[in-house]
Amino acid sequence: MALATLKHPRFGLALMMALLALLLGSLHLMSNVTQSSEQFSRLYLPLLALNGVALVALSALIVTNLARLLRQFRQGVAGSRLTLRMMLLFVTLAVAPVSVVFYFSLGFLHRSIDSWFDVRIERALDDALELSRVSLDARLSELLNQTARLVLELEGAPDGAALSVLNELRARSSAGELTLFTQKGRVIASSGGEFSSIVPDTPGEAILLQLGKGQNYVGLDPIRDTGLHVRVVVSAPPGGAGEERRVLQALFPVAARQSELAAGVQAQVTQYKRLAYLRQPLKYTFTVTLSLVLALSLLSAVWAAFFSTRRLVAPIRDLAEGTRAVAAGDYTLRLPLQSRDELGFLVMSFNDMTQKIARARDALNQSQQRAEGQRAYLQALLQHLSSGVLTLDHQQRLRTANAAASELLGIALDDHAGTPLDTIAERHPRLAAFIATLRHHLAAPAGEWREEVILEGAGTRKILLCRGTALPATESGGDYLIVFDDITALIQAQRDAAWGEVARRLAHEFKNPLTPIQLSAERLRHKYLKTLDAGEGELLDRLTHTIVQQVEVMKDMVNAFADYARNPPLQTRPLDLNRLINEVLDLYRGQRAQFQTRLEAGLPPVEADAGRLRQLLHNLIKNALEAAPDSRAHITLETHSLPGFVELSVRDHGPGIPKEIMAQLFEPYVTTKPRGTGLGLAIVKKIAEEHGGSLSAENPQDGGARLVLRLPVSAAAPDMQPLPHEARTL
Repeated sequence: MALATLKHPRFGLALMMALLALLLGSLHLMSNVTQSSEQFSRLYLPLLALNGVALVALSALIVTNLARLLRQFRQGVAGSRLTLRMMLLFVTLAVAPVSVVFYFSLGFLHRSIDSWFDVRIERALDDALELSRVSLDARLSELLNQTARLVLELEGAPDGAALSVLNELRARSSAGELTLFTQKGRVIASSGGEFSSIVPDTPGEAILLQLGKGQNYVGLDPIRDTGLHVRVVVSAPPGGAGEERRVLQALFPVAARQSELAAGVQAQVTQYKRLAYLRQPLKYTFTVTLSLVLALSLLSAVWAAFFSTRRLVAPIRDLAEGTRAVAAGDYTLRLPLQSRDELGFLVMSFNDMTQKIARARDALNQSQQRAEGQRAYLQALLQHLSSGVLTLDHQQRLRTANAAASELLGIALDDHAGTPLDTIAERHPRLAAFIATLRHHLAAPAGEWREEVILEGAGTRKILLCRGTALPATESGGDYLIVFDDITALIQAQRDAAWGEVARRLAHEFKNPLTPIQLSAERLRHKYLKTLDAGEGELLDRLTHTIVQQVEVMKDMVNAFADYARNPPLQTRPLDLNRLINEVLDLYRGQRAQFQTRLEAGLPPVEADAGRLRQLLHNLIKNALEAAPDSRAHITLETHSLPGFVELSVRDHGPGIPKEIMAQLFEPYVTTKPRGTGLGLAIVKKIAEEHGGSLSAENPQDGGARLVLRLPVSAAAPDMQPLPHEARTL
């Protein structure tokens, strides 16, 4: 088994490619190590040994294939003579040009390496380095003398006037910063330019010790954030009789160009000396590398001859075997397609011939089975899709519709099969916008389209995402496919998430400054009210009271934002909704409102969070109170039991909900109140949805507005005493 694997053509190709990649990688590393003397001494010999081993392995692989080819040639195997001829041709074509290139490249490399090294160039680089050093020393001496002259002008200047003297001296000199210190390093005064730091740079202890020995300091020092500077530190006379001597530090910026030139000269000198050290190893390295490249090229040419010839002869051998199989009556044989040339075309023609013979026998039965299976599959798929699917003929008449389409549109589409779209629109006016959209796109040039359509109904509003395309034309004409989905909940969820993020940001941005504003106003009132006369005190009291009052209003608004944005975990348990309503209404006793309740007896409990549900009831009652047109509001609360749900309706006798905002009533910031935030009903809807319920609104015929809340019934009802069916007025 192992021997068969070694003889497999793909294994030989993989081994050959691995050896070539290893050789190329090691040759690349050999050329790179010449750039560093350290890497050269450490890596060159191991890489050379690695290349030698790889070349020996490659040669052994080629010799093995050559021996097998000669054995096949002696046995008269088909294709062996052509393989041997192609191999000799490839080797001949490769040896001549590669040898010529090797000879001239080797001579060119040796001459190029010799031309890199010249005594005059080396002397010029050394002179340039020395020139930069002499120039720097002269500059340091000049700046030391200049600072010494500046010190003379500080004689007799007291510490209090030192800053003005330093500013004048810095303006006349080229110093970027002048700082006067005590002998212990304390800053007396400092004068710096617009690019100097706020805190002056202080000399180190070693510099101060050097000054204590009577020696001045000058040197190049990097200063934080400002680059390289010349630091000059000299001893300065005292500011007055009996005072200790002082220290003057001057910082002179070094031009960036000067630093770059000096560093460049140093780098070039170092690079030149490194190359000079590697001169002979470079010649040897390039000679060995070129020799390895020559050997690699020759061996690659031999292997390319083996590989290409085998691929050329393989289709001919396969065709011979296939012809014998067809002659024996076997039409299932398929020859492998190894190329796209003329031989490949011949193999493809052979395979097509055998396939057509086999296909002709079973084509009819397979076609019928596929058609039946596809028809049944498509029918089952359409009936179980949640998307509505319609097909129309070329005269825009309804052909087919699935159950989801009838449910989404609210009509029995099976009863309208063969009916034109115009007739359906006349029978069902609320579908006029939907059908008008379809007709608009059907009249346009063929192509895929998509559009959102709003369906308005009795207290309902749906948003349908419609997509359509033309089906392939048939003898009777082209049909159309319409697919639509109800994306109302998706769009509402996206809008709720967006509004929740807006509320969260507003609550965060508003809440932080409100408390400081209120505290500041109260402190102003407490501190200055008693110190002012009566008129000004009354004005201050009125203004601070207004500020505090408005801050409280804004805090209420921020709390409303936070209530809408937060999403606390629910602590649910079975609750008696009637009892909770009565508990909440007890808090409104004695107010201007008149509450009338009609609570159904034996109402099943709901699974809810008592705190969140109590907040929901307060918001509903508050909204009804604010909708009252006069000082005496009349509010009716009713509960009913429905299959799987409990329904609560809260009705007021106000002006009702304007039609223009009915569709967006439960969205944040939608309100008709002059000072309302529009978050009350949005929070109610959010709490209802958190409990798996729903909230809707309508305007009754006899006036006012009614909000209807539905909550799912609790799965496990506790032992509760239901309230009797009652109708009472508070």
